[in-house]
Amino acid sequence: MNDTRLTIILLAGQRPGVDPLASHFGIERKALVPVAGRPMLDRVAQTLLKRDDVGRLVIVGQAPEGFFEHPQTRWLRGDPRVETHDGPGSIVEAILGAIAARGLQWPILVTTADNVLLSNAMVDAFVAGAAGADIGVALVERRTLEAAYPGNKRTWLRFRGGAYSGANLFWLGGSGAEKALGVWRGIEQQRKKARAVLGAFGYGLALLIGLRIASLDQAIAIAGRRLGIRAKAVVLPQAEACIDVDKLSDHELVEAIFAARTLLPPN
Repeated sequence: MNDTRLTIILLAGQRPGVDPLASHFGIERKALVPVAGRPMLDRVAQTLLKRDDVGRLVIVGQAPEGFFEHPQTRWLRGDPRVETHDGPGSIVEAILGAIAARGLQWPILVTTADNVLLSNAMVDAFVAGAAGADIGVALVERRTLEAAYPGNKRTWLRFRGGAYSGANLFWLGGSGAEKALGVWRGIEQQRKKARAVLGAFGYGLALLIGLRIASLDQAIAIAGRRLGIRAKAVVLPQAEACIDVDKLSDHELVEAIFAARTLLPPN
């Protein structure tokens, strides 16, 4: 297989217990919640598999073969690029488990089944921006989102020069990524996670961020040096990149976005 092709981990699991969004629609699996008439997993997988540069797509979740029982996702079983990995436990454990079990090679792009507004333009911009990094994260600036969707509520990470919300796109570019994931797995396993984060990345970095002395790029660079890896934050220009479908209000917004797109005149 051509080594320049993308390997993608598509996270489609859910937290233990009943997922509120799935329950609202009377189904068990969040990844199969319909958006504009199609399951979320189907939308994201189609966007990715229509790309010429995708070599492998590994769907990770609990009992993932069950996703193919839905009539609108059954087609995934017949695509030779599609694989599955049963990934119980935390997100980091699921990612590391998939890498080991499926023998995945770097680099790896990670996204989620609820990232239903994902587009080729987002993937292109992120891959180009994250190139050369051991680990990369996609973000959207607050001004970008609020200009397009005023009043939308997100969790904002504040740095000198701006506030940012995470987008569900991650780049694992080399063995250094495994080191970073290992650190994060250790944080996930500790009860006092805030203290664990400070221990991993340093109180000095937390102070620089808290006082808004460090810019986003500076903070990412410091965290990377702390771990001995090269880390990048990629700020995407598309507001939709940070709108995932995690709750009913997100679902209503995304439904409205798709409805508005159907009303646009053809180019």
